[in-house]
Amino acid sequence: MTTDLQAPSQPDVMPICGDDYPLTEKQQKLMALARQLGREKFAPRAAQLDRDAQFPFANYDDMRDSGLLALCVPEAHGGQGADYATYAMVSAEIGRYCGATALTFNMHVCTMLWSGLLSEDLEMTPEQRAIHRTHQATHFARVVNDGAIYAQPFSEGGAAASGAQPFGTIAVKVDGGWKINGKKIFASLSDAADYFGVLCTEKKEGADLSRRDTLYLAIPRTAPGLTIEGDWDPLGMRATVSRNLIFKDVFVPDDAALMPQGLYFQAASRWPHMFMTLSPTYMGIAQAAYDFTVAYLRGEIAGTGPVKRRQFATKQIAVAEMFIKLEQTRNLFLRAIEDAKVDPSKSTRLRAYAAQYTIMENAQDIARLAIRTCGGQSMLKSLPLERLYRDARCGSLMLPWTAELCMDRIGREALYEPGEKDE
Repeated sequence: MTTDLQAPSQPDVMPICGDDYPLTEKQQKLMALARQLGREKFAPRAAQLDRDAQFPFANYDDMRDSGLLALCVPEAHGGQGADYATYAMVSAEIGRYCGATALTFNMHVCTMLWSGLLSEDLEMTPEQRAIHRTHQATHFARVVNDGAIYAQPFSEGGAAASGAQPFGTIAVKVDGGWKINGKKIFASLSDAADYFGVLCTEKKEGADLSRRDTLYLAIPRTAPGLTIEGDWDPLGMRATVSRNLIFKDVFVPDDAALMPQGLYFQAASRWPHMFMTLSPTYMGIAQAAYDFTVAYLRGEIAGTGPVKRRQFATKQIAVAEMFIKLEQTRNLFLRAIEDAKVDPSKSTRLRAYAAQYTIMENAQDIARLAIRTCGGQSMLKSLPLERLYRDARCGSLMLPWTAELCMDRIGREALYEPGEKDE
């Protein structure tokens, strides 16, 4: 696998963070790599993948060969060692060229991020940390040496994914490991992942199910008792191929743990930014919709005629409105990913909710404005705008931080301090 970070030739497009945002040398090279792959490889494939609802296997081959699958694997284990903010910007760059690739890339990379960099900030006993180090080495080696893909199935159709109740997928301790029963829906990478990072609840004898007993286990797609079912023909994000996973007495060994017992609950409580890693995809889609509109009005889109449409005041005003929304979104996005850390302050946590909400809502609004501004040709499937619009519509629905849940949490946490109740 290629891991050399020599910067590829720079495409003539502004980075997702703007051309005046301070970046490290590593960030510049990784983002340039993502832009080059996106423009030369991912964008030309996106329309057909969307039309067929087919997973982007070739894109993953490119990311495997370039070392991007190991983006958040620590350097000590042979990966790129990217931190949270670097991941977010790289993922957004991918999202501007293929939303489905960026969204599924999130599921893979965040498995490495959660079990790697994020877990380093959490409290463990010395014994837990020693065991976790051994498990980390196993998972990281699969990605670095074998090019393995990890998924992160989350949803079950109930309130568990939002943190309101324990996960319904149940783990029972048996000799040498765990026996898993349950179901996950909207499991992105269902047709491609080598391992599914499954969140499930440990069932303890004589005790009620508790969110504190959440386990995070890597289940091989070849495990007996694991089946993948259901059709996949959605409005948008069609190439994610997010079918259902069914677990019936699936055995996984103890070393399948991606985090020690009980650590996921601690992470969810202390590292809230772990749940806004979907948002970079939609930051990229918002940027792509704006980019297309500017190029279209300048007469630079192939197949639409060399006519320039930029001289009309209505078009100029529309682009100005889009630019303002985009800059509002970008700046909140950049601030939020800079903020990400363990035990953030109240204002930092509220800003994360606000960033998630703003990105998801503004992405679809910018895409809406792009279609209205570009006119009839924008509806054609030969152009990317209608796909960007459909993909953008999906963002505010995605757990664990849907638009409604972000609003609910902002309102509640702004008005109540921890432990406060009304008389």
